[in-house]
Amino acid sequence: MLFSLFKKNKGEQKRGSQYLSLKVREVVRETSEAISIYFEQPEPYLDYKPGQFLTLILEVNGKEERRSYSLCTSPYVDPHPGITVKKIDGGLVSNYLNDHIKPGKTIEVMKPMGHFTTDFHSKNKHHYVMIAGGSGITPIMGISKSVLVNEPLSKVTLIYCNRSEEQVIFDQQLESLGQKYEGRFEVVHTLSQPKEDWSGLKGRLNEQMIADVLKEKHYADADKEIYFLCGPEGLMEGSVEALLKMNVPHDNIHRESFYTSSSEEAEKAHEAENANIALTREVRIHLEGEEHSFEVPAGKTILEAGLDEGYDMPYSCQSGLCTACRGKLISGEVSMDQDAGLSKNEKEAGYILCCVSHPTTGDVKVEIG
Repeated sequence: MLFSLFKKNKGEQKRGSQYLSLKVREVVRETSEAISIYFEQPEPYLDYKPGQFLTLILEVNGKEERRSYSLCTSPYVDPHPGITVKKIDGGLVSNYLNDHIKPGKTIEVMKPMGHFTTDFHSKNKHHYVMIAGGSGITPIMGISKSVLVNEPLSKVTLIYCNRSEEQVIFDQQLESLGQKYEGRFEVVHTLSQPKEDWSGLKGRLNEQMIADVLKEKHYADADKEIYFLCGPEGLMEGSVEALLKMNVPHDNIHRESFYTSSSEEAEKAHEAENANIALTREVRIHLEGEEHSFEVPAGKTILEAGLDEGYDMPYSCQSGLCTACRGKLISGEVSMDQDAGLSKNEKEAGYILCCVSHPTTGDVKVEIG
């Protein structure tokens, strides 16, 4: 499904069917630290679900770099797909895009992926509560617009956390949505470093703030409350803890992680857990009717070893979050440093993430496609 069937030969690279090229149509400056990049529609049209992400493949300083960015658009509303990229300290790709990307540029991407989404139905009468921090608004924006246009009986309440007013991404769009869908779309801003004349919520989001907002914005006629959380890990962990204390069913809470623990910490914990990864193992990869074998040396993941062998294996975050490297374990056993990107059903079905998987037996076979 995602892997190329060919090995790279002296720099030659053969891409699989999950890759495509998108031409930049427009670049919009959202804040001093963030831009939105809108692409021309390819032929056929880009098929994606609101809340999913694109993996961009760029050459920066002579080296291929891959990064995942959530789509900020809705396929039901917006004519052109778009992503929003915020600068981060030391961020190689995010800073490159903010400083250098221009309309007309063609960027290679992997087709949209991700499970931070939902299905829509015109008869739904839900209350969608969105909690976003900083650039975590990106997928929330696409989901919110999709709810508003597809479910006329549903309501969206957004709690949006930022440092200051100047850092609020989509400020004007959010205001316009509130006017267009008055009573169905409401935004509650909270700022950690507001100006003196700020009259809204102040400080870090906490349990009491969430409870007060939900009480004030309560939708009595809703048949279900659904929560979508996206932003820094601390914000999401605190929000989940608060919601569970308020007896919100765990299955009603959906979160999208942008951050994870360092690979060094994960590796140390993993080694302490399972010493079997200290051995070199042979792994078989079955993809699109063909089988390939290669050795995975001690300390390396299946993805790392495959890339070293020259296979154009798909990947993005390399931290077990984005699922771009997902495969199904047919035989053998692996140990994963991190599996936050997989849903409960995927884990039960035997799926693994090659970017964080170490073979622990000698009969590992992974099926892609």
